This record gives sequence, C-alpha cells and structure tokens, in this order.
Amino acid sequence: MPTERSDSAASAGVAGAGGARVLLWVALLLAVVLHLYGLYRPGEPGESEWFPQSDKVLHFLGFAAPSALAVLVFRHWWPIVVFAVHAVVSEVAQAWWLPGRDGDLVDVLADLSGLLPAVTIWWWLQRRGSRPSASATADSSPTSRTSAAARRPNA
Repeated sequence: MPTERSDSAASAGVAGAGGARVLLWVALLLAVVLHLYGLYRPGEPGESEWFPQSDKVLHFLGFAAPSALAVLVFRHWWPIVVFAVHAVVSEVAQAWWLPGRDGDLVDVLADLSGLLPAVTIWWWLQRRGSRPSASATADSSPTSRTSAAARRPNA
C-alpha cells in the first residue's frame, strides 16, 4: 500500500510541474500577442499618453514580459537575441510602413532595456544549473584527493 501512495505523490509532482509548464506557455503566448499588437497597431492622431514618456514604460514592459517568459520556457539565451533584433526591426517597421506611427531611437533603447529581466533570469538559470552536484563535491574533497593520489603509481 505505501508504494501506491508514493506513486501517486510522484505522479502529482510530475503533473504539477507539467501544469506549471503549460501555464508558462500560455503566459508566453499571451505576452507575445500583446507585444505584437502594441508594436504594430496603427497609431491614431492625437493619441494621448498617461504621463510624459509613458510610452517608454510600455516599451520596456512590452519587451520585458515576453522575453523573460521566453527564457523561462526555452531555458536558453536565444530568445534574448530574437527580441533584441525585433526591437530594431519593429521601430524600422513603425517608421516606414505603419500609418500614424514613427520609429524612435529612444524607443529602441527602452525596448532593449526591457531585455534586462530576461538576461537576469538566463544568468540565474545558468548559475543554478552549473552548481556542482553532491557527488562532484565529494570527489573534490581533500580526503578524496589524497585517496586518488595514493592510488596513482609513481612515474
């Protein structure tokens, strides 16, 4: 009977991890849709801002959310590069092809600064993944080194 309990507990843990992964994917897809809508919707004349330069805050958040979620979903650095390239491409597209919109170098800087949370998450994942395991730590202990040295034949 205890085996069934531990099996069901293990299954629940896997299902919980899978559920979290699905939620990350849903959040990423929603963030990307909002990101693309915010960048590529046509502008309207006389569009007001909430406060001076509030569009820069929206540019920061518009890149921070999807890039951070993408790094969490894919656990890799390449989404940061994709969003960095997209920061420049989106401003060029706004300047040349979208009615009522204009490209702005300061917007590109706000977009790129929005990648800082993703870079921080990627760095944290790398540090977390590069920690030595317990067995690697045991192998590098002073007694292990002495034992290994004692076993080596003299040359």
